[in-house]
Amino acid sequence: MVDQAPPVSPGSDHPDASFVEGNAGRGGRFPPRGHPVIRGINGIGLWSLYMKEVRRFLKVQTQTIWAPAITTLLFLVIFSVALGRGGREVLGVNFPTFVAPGLIAMAMMQNAFANSSFSLLSGKIQGTIIDLLMPPLSEGELTGGIIGAAITRAVAVGFVVAGAMMLYPGVSLAMAHPWAVLWFGLMGAVMLSLLGLLASIWAEKFDHNAAVTNFVIAPLAMLSGTFYVIDRLAPAFQAVSRANPFFYVISGFRYGFLGQSDIGDAAAVAMAALGLLALNALLALGTYKLLKSGWKIKN
Repeated sequence: MVDQAPPVSPGSDHPDASFVEGNAGRGGRFPPRGHPVIRGINGIGLWSLYMKEVRRFLKVQTQTIWAPAITTLLFLVIFSVALGRGGREVLGVNFPTFVAPGLIAMAMMQNAFANSSFSLLSGKIQGTIIDLLMPPLSEGELTGGIIGAAITRAVAVGFVVAGAMMLYPGVSLAMAHPWAVLWFGLMGAVMLSLLGLLASIWAEKFDHNAAVTNFVIAPLAMLSGTFYVIDRLAPAFQAVSRANPFFYVISGFRYGFLGQSDIGDAAAVAMAALGLLALNALLALGTYKLLKSGWKIKN
C-alpha cells in the first residue's frame, strides 16, 4: 500500500509547496480561497459566449436570416397591392417606399427577440443551463454576450431584408438621415434583445415564450404604425400608439429614410431617440438585477 504524503505547511520548502492554497503570495500557483482570479472584464469568456451564440443561429441561417426576408417581402407585396393601388402616396412618397423601412425595422426587432429569448430557455429545458452559469462570467458579461449576438442577427436580417426590398419595383431606400437609421435600428434591436432575455428568464417552457411572442411582441409590432400613419386614427387610438415604444422605433427608423415621420419634427425625433436610450438603460438594469438574483435560473 502506497504511503500517503505528509501534509505540507505553506511556509515549508517542500517542492510541492506551491500547490498549497494560500501560498500564491510566496511563489504559489493557487490564490487564496474567495479571491478573484479574473479582474475587470473577462474578454475571452465574453467573446467565446458571443461567438457561441452567433454560430448557433448561423448554423440554421436559412431559418434565422433568409426566411425573414421572404416573409417580410410577402408583407410588402400584399399590403402594396391591397393599399397602395392607384399611385397612393403617404408622407409624400409612394406606399411601397413608405412601408419598406417599417418592415425592415419590424423584422430586425422580431429576430432580435427570437434570438435572445432562446438562449437561456433552451438551456433550462435541455438541462444545459449549467454551461452558462459555471464559466467565470459575471451577470453583465452574460447579458452582453447574449445581447450582442441578438443584435448581430438583427443587423444581418436588416441587411438581407433591405436587399430584398430593393428588388421590389418602386421601392427607394435612399437615406435622408443615416444617423437615425443607425440609432433607431440599434435601439430597437437592443430593446427587443433585452425583452427576449427577460422572457427567457421568466419562461419555463417554449409555450411561455410563444405566449409572449404572440400576445405581446406581435401586437405591439403590428400596431406601431408600420403600415399607416397614426394621424388618421381617432385621438384615443393615437394616444395608445404614442404609448407604444415600437412606434418610436419604427417611425424614427422611417425618418432616417424619408426625412419625415409621424413622430413630429426633428426635435421630437431627437427626444424619441433619447427616450429609447433611457428605456433600454432601465431594461438593461432590470435584466442585470434578475440575473444577479438567480430568479428561475439558479433554483
